[in-house]
Amino acid sequence: MPTANTLTDAICKRAAPSDKPQKLFDGHGLHLFITPAGGKRWRMSYRFGGKPQTATFGPYPRVSLADARKRRDDLMQALDRGEDPKAKKEPKKPADVLTFQTACENFWRGRKDITSGYRDNALRGLEMHLWPTLGELPITEIDKPALMKALLRMDDAGKHVYVRRVRVWAGQVFDWAVERGEAKMNPAALIRPDKAFAKRPVENFAALDITEVPAFMERLSLEKELQSVLACKLLALTWVRTKELRAMEWDQVDGDMWRVPAGNMKKRRAHLVPLSSQALKLLEVLRARRRPASPYVFPSEHRDDRPMSENAVLYLIARMGYQGRMTGHGWRSVGSTWANEREMNPDAIERQLSHAPDDEVRGVYNRAEYLAQRRAILQGWADWLMPDPAAAA
Repeated sequence: MPTANTLTDAICKRAAPSDKPQKLFDGHGLHLFITPAGGKRWRMSYRFGGKPQTATFGPYPRVSLADARKRRDDLMQALDRGEDPKAKKEPKKPADVLTFQTACENFWRGRKDITSGYRDNALRGLEMHLWPTLGELPITEIDKPALMKALLRMDDAGKHVYVRRVRVWAGQVFDWAVERGEAKMNPAALIRPDKAFAKRPVENFAALDITEVPAFMERLSLEKELQSVLACKLLALTWVRTKELRAMEWDQVDGDMWRVPAGNMKKRRAHLVPLSSQALKLLEVLRARRRPASPYVFPSEHRDDRPMSENAVLYLIARMGYQGRMTGHGWRSVGSTWANEREMNPDAIERQLSHAPDDEVRGVYNRAEYLAQRRAILQGWADWLMPDPAAAA
C-alpha cells in the first residue's frame, strides 16, 4: 500500500516557491502544487477509463489539508463505484462560471494597447498576491471585504505602493467583467487607497501628506516672487530633484520640454520633463529676470557661473513654518502619491520620477517611453496644484 497522509500543515506553510513548479505529495495522488510565483493549490492525480486525469480542490490554505484529504477520499470512493468524478462535479461548478483567475487571464492577455512588459507585470502581481486566495472563486462572489482581506496582506507586508497597483490591475478586470455582464460590480472601486492602505515612510526627505498641500500652497502664495519661491514652485510642477533644478540651464528648455542632460541626473541618464502651462508661465517670469552672463535659470545671487544655493528652498520652507515637515525633494513623493491615488499609469509615473528600468540598454533607448501619458499626468497635477483662475471662470 502506498504511504498516505505524509504532509502536515507545517510542511505546507513552510513550502517556498522555486524556479520550477513543485509537487508535495500526500499520498494516493493528492499533492500540493506550488507555482514559481508562490501560489499553492491542491491537486489529485488519478486514472479513469485507463486515462490519466487531474482534479483540483482549490487553493491552500483556504482549502485546508484536512479538507483536501476528505475530497481525495470522496473521489476515490466515486472511482470504486465506477463513477466519473468530473461528470459528478459539473453541476456544482458549471463550465460557464467565470473564475477570477480566468477573468484576469482573459482580460490582460487580450490587451493589445500596452507593452508586453506591462501586461506581464500586471498578471504576475495578480498571480502572486490575489490568485492564491481569490483565483478559483467565481468573480461574482468576490466582494469588497474579500478583496480587501487579500490586499491588506500585501499592505501588512510593507508593500504600501505595490498594493495600490495590484488594486488598480484587479479593478480593470472587474470593470471588464461588468461590461460583459459577467459581474455586477467592481469591488476594487469601493476601496479608497488613501484611507485603506498605509503610506511608505519617507526616508531622508520629509514630505507633506497630500491633504496638507492646499494649505502649504496658500501660505506660499503670500511670499513675494523671490527666486527661491519660483524654484519651489517649479520643483513641485516638474518632480525633479533639487540638484537637477539648480543645474537647469536655459539652453535645455526646448519649447514645452525640458531636456535634462545625463550629467545632471542621479543615474546619469538623460531625462525628459514635459512642461505644463503653469511651468511655462513661471519660466516666462524667470526669463524676464535672466542675467545675460549666466547660463543658469536659477543663478547664484553673487556669481553668474554658479547656480543658486542648495539650501535656498529649504530656508524658504523653514521660514514658512514647515521645517522638518517638507523639503524641495518632497514634491516627488507628494506628486507620486497624487497620481497613484488617481490610478494613473504607474509605469509612466515611475518614468517621470526618472526611476529608469533595471535593463541599462532598454533605459537608454526608451527615454521618451510613456511621454504622452507623462505630459497628461504633469498637466493634471499642475491644474490641481495651481489652478488657473481664468480657466475656472
